[in-house]
Amino acid sequence: MPARPDQRHRDLTTSATVDGLVVDRDDAQSSPDTQEHEAVVHPLRFEPAPLKGRGAVANVRGRYEVDLRERFDDGWNASPDGDDSESGDVEPVLKTTVTEERAKTILSRNDSPDIPFRQSLNPYRGCEHGCIYCFARPTHSYLGLSPGLDFESRLFAKVNAAELLRSELGKPSYVPDTIAVGVNTDAYQPIERDLGITRAVLQVLHDTRHPFGLITKSSLIERDLDLLVPLAAQGLTRASITITTLDHALSRKLEPRAASPARRLRTVRALADAGVPVSVNVSPVIPFITDGEMERIVEAAAEAGAHSAHFIVLRLPWELNAVFQQWLRTHFPLRAERVMNRIRDLRGGKDYDARFGTRMTGEGLWAELFSKRFAAACARHGLNRQRRQFDLSRFVKPVSAVSKSPQQRLFD
Repeated sequence: MPARPDQRHRDLTTSATVDGLVVDRDDAQSSPDTQEHEAVVHPLRFEPAPLKGRGAVANVRGRYEVDLRERFDDGWNASPDGDDSESGDVEPVLKTTVTEERAKTILSRNDSPDIPFRQSLNPYRGCEHGCIYCFARPTHSYLGLSPGLDFESRLFAKVNAAELLRSELGKPSYVPDTIAVGVNTDAYQPIERDLGITRAVLQVLHDTRHPFGLITKSSLIERDLDLLVPLAAQGLTRASITITTLDHALSRKLEPRAASPARRLRTVRALADAGVPVSVNVSPVIPFITDGEMERIVEAAAEAGAHSAHFIVLRLPWELNAVFQQWLRTHFPLRAERVMNRIRDLRGGKDYDARFGTRMTGEGLWAELFSKRFAAACARHGLNRQRRQFDLSRFVKPVSAVSKSPQQRLFD
């Protein structure tokens, strides 16, 4: 039987797998970070093509999974002329599924010295935006799911989020402190349009005059201006819009189901014009992919009405490292090693360094250069001149909590 002319079969003399990633044998021999590993050839390994509308290329194994499942093509399903369309070998459309769950708690607390908030709220687990660089991807491993395609297609909605928040704020022991909404997964991702969980959460914060901040890539935040505007006038809320690139084509690869860069800038303008303080999060900065746009994004943000801006260098914790590198070799194969080498320059020779103080900015010469470039751009366009403070004094307990009897409060 003649060999099948399929590009997904790699040449055995030039292909190898190192640390679970498909790499060229030349790369495995030349890279100082992979010389210690023995290259293992997988001649039948199936290399998935990117799916339209998805960020991750495939599902990588989560760190808590015991079994490893790997697709491969043995050629038996191929038609004689190499046409896959009638052989059932065409990739199926990956549909998004949403599981409703009743969470037990809703506020997450942290004491990290490099994070400007101590408590956060995320209405959803997983995010359909599919941003390939999302640092929250590894959290899907806790569910026994993959941080790859599962993270962006198998979503969980905390349908009782508003109820839990009202109960938490009503506890006699609760002391008001700023809540960051949507910091892990986007609170305004597409499913919010139908479910309205974020809207319900904001209603509770509005009714109790509790300070909070929002971070999103979605224009859906404009839907809630009726709640945000009066709170902003009292110093109780502000928003941050993430803009990674101004290049529409690149954005479709990086964050396939998020709003376009131009649409996000219009959202910045809409929020600013309505009186809601808005900053722009230039994140993440990816060497040789997005780092050349820092100054242009800052300029565009200032023109749209943003009052401040900040940046974060690409972070690759846990399984995100494998997810990102697979994406990188798929979309930028000739640039992949160069990108990763610069990332290692920023991380002390590692793919990632989780130490407080450097995990957000990196360290060394290139990190210093990024910081100076960004600071100069912000100064040039008048950003970051004022630090706005939230007003914690306006908080009032939820009405249901105030009316509780002494016996009921015993269970708080």
